Amino acid sequence: MRTILSLLPYLWPQGETGLRVKLVLASIAMILAKLATVYVPVVYGHLVDRLTHAAGPLGLPAALIGGYVAVRIAAAAFGELRDALFAGVQMRASRVVARKTFEHLHALSMRFHLDRQTGGLSNIILRGTLGIQSVLRLATFNLVPTIIELLLTAFMLWHLFNIWYALITLVAVGFYIAFTFAFTAWRTKFRRAMNETDNEAQTKAIDSLLNYETVKYFGNEAHETRRFDESLARYEKASVQSQISLNALNIGQAIIISLALGVMMLMAAHGVVTHRMTVGSFVLVNTYLIQLYVPLNFLGFTYLTLNQGLVDMEQMFSLLRINQEVRDKPDALPLAAQGPPVEIRFEDVHFAYNPDREILKGVSFIAPPGRKIAIVGPTGSGKSTISRLVFRFYDATAGRVMVDGHDVRDYRQHDLRAAIGVVPQDTVLFNDTIYYNIAYGRPGCTRAGVEEAARLAQIHDFIVSLPEGYKTRVGERGLKLSGGEKQRVAIARTILKNPRILILDEATSALDTATEQEISTALRSVARHRTTLVIAHRLSTVTDSDEILVLREGQVVERGTHASLLAAGGVYAGMWAAQAVAEIAAPLVEGVAAAQ
Repeated sequence: MRTILSLLPYLWPQGETGLRVKLVLASIAMILAKLATVYVPVVYGHLVDRLTHAAGPLGLPAALIGGYVAVRIAAAAFGELRDALFAGVQMRASRVVARKTFEHLHALSMRFHLDRQTGGLSNIILRGTLGIQSVLRLATFNLVPTIIELLLTAFMLWHLFNIWYALITLVAVGFYIAFTFAFTAWRTKFRRAMNETDNEAQTKAIDSLLNYETVKYFGNEAHETRRFDESLARYEKASVQSQISLNALNIGQAIIISLALGVMMLMAAHGVVTHRMTVGSFVLVNTYLIQLYVPLNFLGFTYLTLNQGLVDMEQMFSLLRINQEVRDKPDALPLAAQGPPVEIRFEDVHFAYNPDREILKGVSFIAPPGRKIAIVGPTGSGKSTISRLVFRFYDATAGRVMVDGHDVRDYRQHDLRAAIGVVPQDTVLFNDTIYYNIAYGRPGCTRAGVEEAARLAQIHDFIVSLPEGYKTRVGERGLKLSGGEKQRVAIARTILKNPRILILDEATSALDTATEQEISTALRSVARHRTTLVIAHRLSTVTDSDEILVLREGQVVERGTHASLLAAGGVYAGMWAAQAVAEIAAPLVEGVAAAQ
């Protein structure tokens, strides 16, 4: 019921007068179609009586036959008109719900997306959209018209004969519906099991294909196939159980309708024998029951499909009910995407991904406008967490993250993120062209702008050397490019974005030394008029920073320039010495290995 109530606003959308008019006209067409359908047996009964008493060619009831044809045409025409009018309402509702779900998923915090299963999630949206279409189609084209036809048929039987015919019809159909609904409700568990196992299979398949290289590295193709087949086996079992239970449902329905039809035919036959009813009346009763049985015969399928559609919709609407952890305030402030550099300030910031493990423990620092601040430290010290808090993927547990004098929670998220450019350590590209991936930094920009950004990122010459140039497709997650090439594409699209704040999260980690020096020069040029946060593991990339923060176990343990930190002989000096030894030792180790 909650799912149905969630759907209703989309059928009567605000500001969509045209769709509302279509819905009203479709309802009128549906009622007219059923009135014509119910009147067909009446005309047919009169036609049988006329033919029974007809004498010679002059007795041919041409007018009645014409009327019979006209009524059948009217029933079919109004039915098709109903379908045509409702098609727009049905498709618009499914489109709007799918779009809203997709939009809501993008609005959820990173915490949700780190726990998500992409294959199952996309499957839920697809099945939910199809579920809306099937529910609306069957409810409008089958269930509601069948109920209207049942009530009109009972009224006509009462009006033309007596109340017993109407009561038997209503009681039989009541038993039929009760049996169908109860049996189908019991069968719903099989559909839920099918959904769960289908989601599981799709998730495993997509996850395996996305990690194609890892599967190959470890030779685990058979293992992945076995995991996928186990999910398919569970889906197979649930599907077979669903089919067998459907067969049992159909048998029970046939018994109920056949018994009711037999009783009413006996009553009608007795009326004909005792001359209280005509042969046409007998045919009329039989035609009514057979005509009513046709949509009722599909009631089980209709109800099952409706139930399946509601189950599918329930999963999609449940996504819409997931709480949006990071929200804009009603009076959120705007922030210009382009303009002069701004100050970033952390004031005693605490943060934990999980309550039992705090990542940042009172971090405080200031990044003055236009300055370059580097954040270094061992893995797990909280360096990347700082960039995520600035970008507002998460909100601080305690303390404040300030941008341009305001808490980031006071800004509109879209505006805040438009003012920040990020070059991440792990670059993931869209399965599209190189041009699209660079232009993603500013959709709608000119080709000249894209090429200039590529030149600054030292990748333009490489692109034009490719057979298809900027039209070269990069493959799933950019796997057709090397790590360095992907990172340069990421740098190019960030340059194209032209943000006020620049965050470089290990931006040159995948590059060789020569290329790193070339791109570092370009990045220094780009960062010159921006407030820049550099998160680095390789200390040689941050020696020119205005201030270096040394993070360890979520706390700033040292801060200063490169020279002052080396002179202090503390944590930073130790890290610098260790990296220097590693860089000297690496070629020697490689030489020994080659000699052996």
